[in-house]
Amino acid sequence: MPTDYIPFRKTHYFSSLICDYLDENQHLQPFYNRFPKLENFKAQINEKQLSFNEQMRKQISKSLLNQYKGFDMSAKTVLHMESLTDKNTFTITTGHQLNLFTGPLYFFYKIISTINLCKALKKEFPQQNFVPIYWMATEDHDFDEINFFNFKGKKVQWNRNVSGAVGELNLEDLDHVFEVFASQLDKSKNAQALKALFKSAYLEHQNLTDATRFLVNHLFSAYGLVILDGNDKDLKRLFIPYIENELLNQTSFKKVSKTNDDINRLGYKIQVNPREINLFYLKEGLRERIIFENEVYKVMNTRLSWSKSEILKEVSDFPERFSPNVIMRPLYQEAILPNLCYIGGGGELAYWLQLKSNFEAQNVVFPILLLRNSVLIITQKQKQKLEKLNLSFENLFLNQDDLITKITNEISDINIDFSPQKIHLKKQFEDLYQLAEQTDKSFKGAVAAQEVKQIKGLENLEKRLLKAQKRKLNAVLERVIELHNELFPNQSLQERNINFSEFYLEYGKDLIPKLIENLQPLKDEFLILEA
Repeated sequence: MPTDYIPFRKTHYFSSLICDYLDENQHLQPFYNRFPKLENFKAQINEKQLSFNEQMRKQISKSLLNQYKGFDMSAKTVLHMESLTDKNTFTITTGHQLNLFTGPLYFFYKIISTINLCKALKKEFPQQNFVPIYWMATEDHDFDEINFFNFKGKKVQWNRNVSGAVGELNLEDLDHVFEVFASQLDKSKNAQALKALFKSAYLEHQNLTDATRFLVNHLFSAYGLVILDGNDKDLKRLFIPYIENELLNQTSFKKVSKTNDDINRLGYKIQVNPREINLFYLKEGLRERIIFENEVYKVMNTRLSWSKSEILKEVSDFPERFSPNVIMRPLYQEAILPNLCYIGGGGELAYWLQLKSNFEAQNVVFPILLLRNSVLIITQKQKQKLEKLNLSFENLFLNQDDLITKITNEISDINIDFSPQKIHLKKQFEDLYQLAEQTDKSFKGAVAAQEVKQIKGLENLEKRLLKAQKRKLNAVLERVIELHNELFPNQSLQERNINFSEFYLEYGKDLIPKLIENLQPLKDEFLILEA
């Protein structure tokens, strides 16, 4: 599969914060530990090794093996889980919501980036072991973000009333979703495989956590991926000291708020804002914020409340009932895993960059932050259309209106750009301004008004000529628009819209190996993959 690359900044789809991070801009260095370069992992290994004890290693290995009970595991996944008791074993982690049928395509890119980084690290550091982890966001409660996937321009959606953590949801009504999806598939071998996979995952399991584990394990177990559910009593017990600190001292609120001020002063947009207490209270059908008012801890929208001593006892007895929010979840992850690197999208890394001071205050090693691979898959037929239209890959990443204007200017047989006329006009008005200075200065305002009027007149003529040329060149421009819509559905990145199933229909079991072969997690550029 031929490949090409575009710098992330030139795609125009990534924030200035992420682009500056990738450029290693000096003013961002206080907000991360080490930049994701292969040579920087040695120091990260040494630092993490000193902070992670044998007891925690045994517990994480035991918990993972318990979580997989009833699921088929590859020998490589079992070996990875058992190896976590070894002081020379480290993890590389990505995380994602429990999207229906994996949701958008970039879910695959997150996991494959994680698997491939482990392979690269093993080659560089053969004395250590590296385990790829997918952290399931089972405690989230944003059902509307995960209850659908897009297939061939249509939304396949699971509609129902829900409350509490999404991982605990039973799979009611998913048989109807299966029927809708199956009706859109043909009778090909790959289509039948997709039907069987959806059915096995969602119609033969009890809850969304188990369905997601089955699905992701089926897709990636051959590569030794380990799937972790943080909603685990024994793992939460390891996190008790941090839960207590959050309740009593609100360290994360103080530290992250200060960092947010620092980031704001640099002109970047803040991704998340901390609460005074960044924990939810979690029970069946319930996940609500914990607040502290008038010396009493309360759970929002309930009658639950505790004194300080009572809530500390609740933490000790039932740590599984305390669920970290977006600020605390990264701390939970890094406190219980021998983790070296977190791999995420641009939005995720943006909020991780807000967290380093909180990690330092709580003596938890801050991980290396790596932007996941991003990919545009383009077929040979689409590549041929691209060449016939004389479009470059970089052109494709333009806003569609800008792309159409650019193409119109390039193929028009007349010059639509009135820049030379505007320059000439401005030169004439410079002479008039000099004349005004020499005579009556009140005349200067009249000159300025006339300049604005004439420049605006030229711009209007330019717009009308451009519009006329677009009509004249409509046949070519329609082909450009059609191709752009295919590759950038909803005027957004392919990976943020399309589900893996569309490509699985074409490539079947070869899809994941092709991606494994071509994604380079440390490349730091956007991949164009010709299929």
